[in-house]
Amino acid sequence: MGSTETLAMPDVRRTTPGQDRSGDERRVGVEIELSGLSYEALVNKVSSLLDAPAHETARYVSEVDTDLGPFVIELDSDPIKELDLADERLPRSLRDLGSQAMDVIDAAAEKIVPLEVVSPPVPLSRLHEIEALVDELHLAGAQGSREAIYFAFGLQLNPELPDLKPETLVRYLQAFAGLYDWLRHRHQLDISRKFTTYIEPWDNEYVDLLMADDYAPDQETLMRDYLRFNPTRNRALDLLPLFAHLDRPLLETYVEDPRIKTRPTLHYRLPDCDIGNPDWHFSTVWNDWVMLEQIANRAEHLAELREAYRGSRAFSFHNLTHRWREEVQSWLDARGYV
Repeated sequence: MGSTETLAMPDVRRTTPGQDRSGDERRVGVEIELSGLSYEALVNKVSSLLDAPAHETARYVSEVDTDLGPFVIELDSDPIKELDLADERLPRSLRDLGSQAMDVIDAAAEKIVPLEVVSPPVPLSRLHEIEALVDELHLAGAQGSREAIYFAFGLQLNPELPDLKPETLVRYLQAFAGLYDWLRHRHQLDISRKFTTYIEPWDNEYVDLLMADDYAPDQETLMRDYLRFNPTRNRALDLLPLFAHLDRPLLETYVEDPRIKTRPTLHYRLPDCDIGNPDWHFSTVWNDWVMLEQIANRAEHLAELREAYRGSRAFSFHNLTHRWREEVQSWLDARGYV
């Protein structure tokens, strides 16, 4: 599956001086959900492709040690990973079956529960290695969301931000809000993910607040505004890991969830993982994210997008007969983005 696309790069490739990683190349974490391979086969394949050793850290969790850091391969189901057939709370009939029962559980789990490859933070200049990994996993038989009705696999991005100033965050959030319908149409290919709740859009009232020309909150106000309307991880662009990094005590006045990891990144959860499709690549998703970044860092275009979005919310014959995602497509075409 030779890639037909090149990896685009954002306008801002380094962190802003004064940040934790001042002036360093920005990095991106990648999470790939898939099926079609057994857990053991996936661990061996990733280890071989990355030319790095693998070791098991827990049941159904392995790490491949690379110079970038560990790539984690796991079965994405905590109850199965933590299952202990010696637990006296289980029925005796199941405990007595021992390893035979576990073999049956394992075989079933690998067919219906996604396997996941989670990268360490990868510098922008080395994202071609993720592109190559995804392409090679396709050739090895990996399958994505379209392969079965119960699959709802995603390819998630955790892009490090240039800086954590509220005005920077607002620009990125506004660009995402304006592009959301268009991105969803582009990357929500499979019906199983369209009907899941963990990639919901932001609350409409929040987006109206966010897209106002005079919206210029400080960090606390930004967090409170978002959390008042979106107190959940289940958003297409999830801000809770970032908020945990910025001010966990404030976050926990709205949401307490041990699954929230602390990261100085956005968490882009929207796209399908269509890895079984020979015309789909990591760059298929990444390049659209870069487009969002470009808009976020081009003041004139961001202002135009905000104005057009606000216009789309008004009651008019035009808005009744035109879809916003089609308006976005025309706007992007006219400005040379696609």
